[in-house]
Amino acid sequence: MIGLPKTTEFNKRIPKQKFYENMDISPNLKKIFVEQVKIIYWRNKIAASTTNLAPGTNVTELEVFEVRLNNSELDESLLRQIDKGIPYHILFLLEYQGKYQAWIGYKEMSSSSKNIFRIGKYYHTDWLSEDKLPLKLEGLNLDSVYENFVRQIAGDNLTIKNAEEDIKESIERDEKKKMLQKQIDKLQDKIRKEKQLNKQMEMNNDLKKLRKELSIL
Repeated sequence: MIGLPKTTEFNKRIPKQKFYENMDISPNLKKIFVEQVKIIYWRNKIAASTTNLAPGTNVTELEVFEVRLNNSELDESLLRQIDKGIPYHILFLLEYQGKYQAWIGYKEMSSSSKNIFRIGKYYHTDWLSEDKLPLKLEGLNLDSVYENFVRQIAGDNLTIKNAEEDIKESIERDEKKKMLQKQIDKLQDKIRKEKQLNKQMEMNNDLKKLRKELSIL
């Protein structure tokens, strides 16, 4: 899929029961597996052994899972559960009625164990035809390929501030921007409702500071 080398193809169907029978999941998450997911395929294995890429420091394998859905909605917690249960990085391709969404979560290895990962924010594309997905295998090693997939899927959400900024720093900056925007929206709402002029002025000063901080990011 997505123009990956033939050597990476795996194309193995994984019964969805394997995920909710072999993982410690809640009854609600099991219900999501049953109701929302039709079929799961392990489509590709991107690794040093299947490509001419060098191994990464953080990424040893990158799996591509195609998840065919029963409707156009999928609970993110399901992807997070799969990610937690598999000690490799995963690119998810959700399929519904011939259209695809690419999903990927920022997944980093725990400092305490090589088999434990912390999964942060997920990014995803709109629903697109497979050939329109903004995915290209770019990079000289698995770390850079993975980071490029994250940036390709995130699009404008992960702009690079300077040449030295790595993917983790970009994501942290994006999270801070979103947090500041929420504070701005909340404060604007309070200003609209406030009747006292002096309090409005105080809040407007705070609003200017938040906007300035956001513009710097």
